[in-house]
Amino acid sequence: MASKSNRRSFLGLAALVIAAGCVAPLVAQQQGDDQAQPAALQQSGASNPNDITLDQAHAALEAAAKKAEEIKTKMDICVVDAGGNLKAFARMDGAWIGSIDISIKKAKTARFFDMNTGEIGKLSQPGGPLYGIEHSNGGLITFPGGVPIKNQQGTVIGAIGVSGSTVENDHAVAMAGAQAAPKGSKALSR
Repeated sequence: MASKSNRRSFLGLAALVIAAGCVAPLVAQQQGDDQAQPAALQQSGASNPNDITLDQAHAALEAAAKKAEEIKTKMDICVVDAGGNLKAFARMDGAWIGSIDISIKKAKTARFFDMNTGEIGKLSQPGGPLYGIEHSNGGLITFPGGVPIKNQQGTVIGAIGVSGSTVENDHAVAMAGAQAAPKGSKALSR
């Protein structure tokens, strides 16, 4: 019996040592990544200039919602960051629940390919060079309503996806959001 108990203790200890050996390099890498940032960026708390800020994402949401109200429609509006990750989301009162997923996929599609989803749709028609692309990346949306967001220097920093009306309205609302985002909250004060 003592040998079974010793064996279990040894296996438990071995698992702990292996886990520590796997975690330590990850911690070191994270610390190294933090140290790799310029000191001025670390001290100022500034974000990556090639990624959308929360202020910019909120400006995009607000401008898109304002445009949706102007054209008397209700939208689901999603903003993703430079990595295609959710940054901000709004579902206008009464907007379709089914459009939540569509808005998210439009935003991701626009960011993954750095182009309007309507343009991807034109290329993905039968016989087109991107035919069938909507089945990649966990499902893409290839009709209008997804637009890349660029900073003042023209670098893509994220994307906006809008769903809830016609594709023409979706695109118009997404464009309003994308155009307001680089200016952040300053765009809303005008």
